[in-house]
Amino acid sequence: MASVRGRNITAILDGYKEYKLYNKYLSETKVCDEINSRQSTSMSILVLSNDAMTTLASDAGDSLPAIKNALRLHSVLDYYDRKKVKKYGDESAATLFQATGDAAAATGNVKVVDQDDKNYGFSASTPGARICTVTKEVETHPFKFAILEVTAPIEFDGLFDTPAIANLTLLLERAGCKVFAALAAKTGVLKTYEDAMDKGLTLFAPNDDAFQAKDAPDVKAMSVANLTKLLQYNAVPAYNTKTSLKFVKGSLPTMAGTKAAVKVVAKGDDVSIDTGKAKSRVADTVVDSVPFCLMTLDSLLVPPELYVGAVEAPAPAPADAPQASPPAADAPSVPADHAADHKTKKAAKSLAVAARPIGALAAACSVVLGSLLL
Repeated sequence: MASVRGRNITAILDGYKEYKLYNKYLSETKVCDEINSRQSTSMSILVLSNDAMTTLASDAGDSLPAIKNALRLHSVLDYYDRKKVKKYGDESAATLFQATGDAAAATGNVKVVDQDDKNYGFSASTPGARICTVTKEVETHPFKFAILEVTAPIEFDGLFDTPAIANLTLLLERAGCKVFAALAAKTGVLKTYEDAMDKGLTLFAPNDDAFQAKDAPDVKAMSVANLTKLLQYNAVPAYNTKTSLKFVKGSLPTMAGTKAAVKVVAKGDDVSIDTGKAKSRVADTVVDSVPFCLMTLDSLLVPPELYVGAVEAPAPAPADAPQASPPAADAPSVPADHAADHKTKKAAKSLAVAARPIGALAAACSVVLGSLLL
């Protein structure tokens, strides 16, 4: 049995083709990152076969936010196997869905049910909910981690209810990002955001105070081109949650271009976005509705070239036009009418200096010759 240390749920399920569809939805909804982030938590993942997962997706109307609710409900925050259930019997267990706070009352919990003979299963916590029997213990790591296949999706009335995304401008304004919303509308970048929300978008919205920071650029004085780049730099054209950002490796391309990328710095529950010039802390998640996530920041993400004091690099000189070396700062200029005389004197001085060692050698030879004759 493989070690559970450093477990990665999608990597584990990659080895089971019968759970391919379930694994696909784990990745698309980022529930896999929520599972992987709880390395120290005992968990039981209730997986569905491809056929059962197709049923769940159909029941959810193929809505990713609704499917995400269901996958969280199938992620139980405790360890279970047949031996434990037979020993302790029926009980209630929390799930990721309950932990997020999105579930009404205790509907995010599930019931663990001891069935006849060797069977056991799970059901929704609502009265009269069907029991989904465990058909296979796929992997068990006692009291740490288990993957259990159940016969059918665990569902209840209201599980697939997800809030509709309101007008993006209103969402930003209610989150305390009125300046950001106004700039996005003014430049037309708001439309770019809205067009990307159904395809994949992570929007980092700075609060109003961020624009008053000492090192923040004066957006009122910026050109439309630079302001557009600034706003695009605060958006990533892919779906990420605060939890999934912790698993990002390398740079994260922004809507301003692949070269205008940022990096993620995570420490514990704190997540910051690093531009290479400054870091901005992710404060709150305003909306998480796959494939769109809106988070607020404590400070503005500014491309390094737009920072206060940034100097634009000079244009390079043409290849066929070599630049002349500038004169030394302390070198006096020579008048034109004295140039020839200056060159003549310099040449004569050089000859005189060169003649000195020759004259000395001649004198030494004379002395030696005289001594031999004597």
